[in-house]
Amino acid sequence: MGLLCSFQNCYICGQIGATIYCCGRHCELSFHLPCAKQGRCVTQFITPYRAFCPTHSPEQAVEATPEPGTQCLICMEPVEDRKTFSTMVCPACKTAWFHRDCIQGQALHAGYFSIQCPLCRNRDAFRKDMLTMGIRIPYSHTR
Repeated sequence: MGLLCSFQNCYICGQIGATIYCCGRHCELSFHLPCAKQGRCVTQFITPYRAFCPTHSPEQAVEATPEPGTQCLICMEPVEDRKTFSTMVCPACKTAWFHRDCIQGQALHAGYFSIQCPLCRNRDAFRKDMLTMGIRIPYSHTR
């Protein structure tokens, strides 16, 4: 597969050498890992380490819509008016909204054993959902 991958075009940037394939059924899209976020792809950093194009990416199962004027609990900037690739919600309390980039930074800083919802402090459901949604949570925190 290694030689074949070197000739695959990244569907995001168009360059050759795309080695990440979408795990969606019958999907043949491939992309570079650095292009994944730009292309709104979800890359799961947990076993079995799957990646998905935007069409096949998992979505948060929680049914919630932010109130008008809702802000990210981390950066205090407005969030979008619904769940999107860039706007996420806590699956436990359904009232904590944040940007993907903000919660990713929080996860890298906190680490696996400390990451929790910034509002309700739920750990288990929050961590599981964030991992499913492609948030990388290292086992140890960064300093």
